[in-house]
Amino acid sequence: MSVTDQPDAMQYKARPRRNWGRTLKGYAFGWPWFDPVSSWALRRLFVPSSLLWAAAEQAGTSADRFFEAAQLPRKGANEKKLMEALVKTAAARDIAQRREAEWQKAFFGNSPEGPEARRELEAARYAASHAYNLSRRHFGFMLRGNNLPRIKQQTQSPEEIAAIYGAKFERLSFDNLAAGTKIEVSKRVERTAGTDFWLRFESPSALLGDTVYARVLEPRGVENPPTVIFGHGICIEFDHWRGLIDEARTLRAEGFRVIRPVAPWHGRRRPLGSFGGQPMMARIPGGMFDAFTGAAQEWAVLAKWARETSRGALAFGGTSLGALIAQFAAEKIGARDENLRADGLFLITHSGRMSDATFGGDMAGLLGVDLNAEASGWSRERIEQGLGLLDPALLPAVKPERIVTVLGKRDRITPYASGLSLIDSWGVPDENRFVWDRGHFSMPLTMLRNPAPVARFREVMMRL
Repeated sequence: MSVTDQPDAMQYKARPRRNWGRTLKGYAFGWPWFDPVSSWALRRLFVPSSLLWAAAEQAGTSADRFFEAAQLPRKGANEKKLMEALVKTAAARDIAQRREAEWQKAFFGNSPEGPEARRELEAARYAASHAYNLSRRHFGFMLRGNNLPRIKQQTQSPEEIAAIYGAKFERLSFDNLAAGTKIEVSKRVERTAGTDFWLRFESPSALLGDTVYARVLEPRGVENPPTVIFGHGICIEFDHWRGLIDEARTLRAEGFRVIRPVAPWHGRRRPLGSFGGQPMMARIPGGMFDAFTGAAQEWAVLAKWARETSRGALAFGGTSLGALIAQFAAEKIGARDENLRADGLFLITHSGRMSDATFGGDMAGLLGVDLNAEASGWSRERIEQGLGLLDPALLPAVKPERIVTVLGKRDRITPYASGLSLIDSWGVPDENRFVWDRGHFSMPLTMLRNPAPVARFREVMMRL
């Protein structure tokens, strides 16, 4: 049994916590009851309203286009309320787009704004983006009953996937890392805790072919800080929603420079007419193949930048989807370029097999995803064969003593048994395992009041 089974006993000394509001949030919601409540809200409220919101983005203020985009029957609909919702959503979208254009000009252009003006612009952009995301609430009147919108499957056929990745998925592991990718660095925003700025570059993945953004949080007064590239969960858009649990601030408070890459199809990378991460789930297994191979290539670009701009250690990490990407990226990047190999891993709520998370976990059901791809010519065995190539190896990409892991015994999204089996095979020492009686959604909140895993990760990385 791990010595960290109980989250209330601090095992490692963390630096003083300054944000008591975040700590109180952890005490209020970081308990097992929060997981079924979150699951219900995700399934009944967030996903259906997000699909309607995405349809409104395609429709503008046209009810005809809305029903077509949402693939919903018009009969019985309250069109007066719908028009009000479409108009309010379009107005919020217009404000968010104008604020984003101003932000792009100020942070990546030649605009002459000074530090205080940039701080105000970032606050205005953030508020407008949050308000636009909250316009999902205008479609609440359409969520009554059991006939809720579901993610429409757009699964590619086995032949289409074979044309991209090979008949035996032999091209799923990319051969080369992008060399010479140009990174643009934005102007900065000064915070009490440090400095924020953004990186952007063209994705090395031809299958994604968009612009990658990553937020960088630098600690104040730390020369050559250790860096952690830290991924986020599916549907999480940390630069566009207020009030999210963001481990990046906690990591920065511990002296880390944190690079927060935006995952494919999230945030500024979200395709018109979808919500964050939707294309990944709508195109199983192809969407997951594209996301993981693309993200790994993008993390290689960020790892190169991190090595060039700090002599400190480099780690990969993340929560949920971000942790799964971190596992995959650490293995693939390290095998191709020793200089870009991660020195450590910090993994929160992760699993050992992608098929466990896809078929054995609850996420697909919560997102309303139909995993029956047989209509497109797939069998479950064939999908699992491909997803297996995204699994981490039984031998870890970094030394086991440099891996810190956080698992929840009640986790039904990235199943606990799968994650435990992985860290057992890796030989992660007990002092680096934090196994708590929590679920997927209550775990980050629990870490707000007990940052022992972050403190342990700091101890591990500061020795390098």
